[in-house]
Amino acid sequence: MKPYFGMQGAWLTFWVTVACATDMTLFGYDQGVFDVGCFFGAIGAFVIGDYLGRKKTILLGTTIMSIGAILQIAAFSTAQMIVGRIIAGIGNGLNTSTAPVWQGETSKASWRGRLIVIEMIMNIAGFSLSNWMTFGFSYVNGPVGWRFPLAFQFVFIFILFGTVPWLPESPRWLIAKGRVDEAEQILADLEARDIDDPVIITDSKEIQWAVNYERENQILWRDLLRGRTGEQGGTCTIRRLLLGMGTQAMQQLAGINVTSYYLPTVLIESVGLTNKMARLLAACNSVSYLVFSLIGIPNVERWGRRKMMMYAAAGQFFCYLIITICIRYTEKSGYSGAEKVAEASIAFFFLYYVFFGIGWQGVPWLYPTEINSLSNRAVGAALGTATNWAFNFMVVEITPIGIQTLQWKFYIIWTVFNFAFIPTVYFFYPETAGRTLEDLDRYFRENHKVLVFRDKDAISQKRPIAYIEHEREEVRRTSSVDPRAMSFAAVQHRASVIEKANENVKREDSIEDRWQEKV
Repeated sequence: MKPYFGMQGAWLTFWVTVACATDMTLFGYDQGVFDVGCFFGAIGAFVIGDYLGRKKTILLGTTIMSIGAILQIAAFSTAQMIVGRIIAGIGNGLNTSTAPVWQGETSKASWRGRLIVIEMIMNIAGFSLSNWMTFGFSYVNGPVGWRFPLAFQFVFIFILFGTVPWLPESPRWLIAKGRVDEAEQILADLEARDIDDPVIITDSKEIQWAVNYERENQILWRDLLRGRTGEQGGTCTIRRLLLGMGTQAMQQLAGINVTSYYLPTVLIESVGLTNKMARLLAACNSVSYLVFSLIGIPNVERWGRRKMMMYAAAGQFFCYLIITICIRYTEKSGYSGAEKVAEASIAFFFLYYVFFGIGWQGVPWLYPTEINSLSNRAVGAALGTATNWAFNFMVVEITPIGIQTLQWKFYIIWTVFNFAFIPTVYFFYPETAGRTLEDLDRYFRENHKVLVFRDKDAISQKRPIAYIEHEREEVRRTSSVDPRAMSFAAVQHRASVIEKANENVKREDSIEDRWQEKV
């Protein structure tokens, strides 16, 4: 039987997207997991992600989530439920760190943004389903009212176990491990081309060159943390990690989980609605959130990452500003229009989700998978996800206290943060739309300025002409070479990459042996 059931090109990419989107749907649905577990799961991906590969990490995460889910479903004590949620969180952290990377490394540059945004829209779909499941089963008495919603997550777990094992591994990860022949076959299958096609050979050479450059300019982590990059600081590793982590921190500081976790609480305590009406509106809001987030799919490449983040932040700032003013007058003693102002604030809670769904739901998960180099992509995504969960935990912990103690003043915090994101993105964040992952490696090798707003190539929504011409020249050069000479050169180059990969593995083994001797 042919690999991947004979599928190639768009159909193969479609099934990778199905697996990754199911992973993110499970993430959205499983809102009960503890953030601390997700944080440690993300750190786990940082440690083992590059060793196991993208597929095995997701399968490990899904297995751990299954164990956590079983413990929750069968729980007869609070302690068992807490343990189950923490374990499920560890698996969730592994998966959410890895799925966007796998999707990004198996997608065309022109599709990459849309596909990862679709993943995050499915995250919203899972969140919406969770809201309606909670609302519906609130009318059901007995254990089934909470055991069935917990058991429902196995629908997504079974889909992951049924798709991930037979789908292709990331070709970029395979090349980094010296498995060049296997990687080139996957590149050919994903592009629906022959393995000897000049485009496939050029893509493979670009990835191999990036891998070798990274190894030759690799800096030890202890030197990175101390800021010692010396003459080998040409890949801007720390800067790229911070940019990716920054998008995830900003997503949480935008105030989304003030409403995602506590919208019913906000509507009850700050707006004055009944419990039933607050829960119904929260469920309706999740549907609005899902529908308007669809706007991001066609526009993530058209508008670019920078504009989506800046425009959305401006809209979120406006919404929180009006919410703050409305709640101020809602809480004002003796104000006759308090009820009308409270009703007006609800509309801006809904509008906030529109802006967030378009710009800040998907891009912060997409950006770390694009901005980091191949050798640090899994690490960058894991640190970004860990940052997201750490700030998520902080926001969730302070929100109930903030609402009770600061009241309307609590919303000023999120108003200020959203305004601050506009200049932050404008000055520091290069555009990634339309670029190949190797284009971004080239950009950071050649440009070390932290401020990017004056660099036209850095902020252009379209792929810079210099990168297009370079790729065309490489394809033309590959096409003009005699096939026999090209095959010989390819074999020699593959042998060189494999030899360097083996040397790297031996070096790691030697370090491990010395460490064990010391122990």
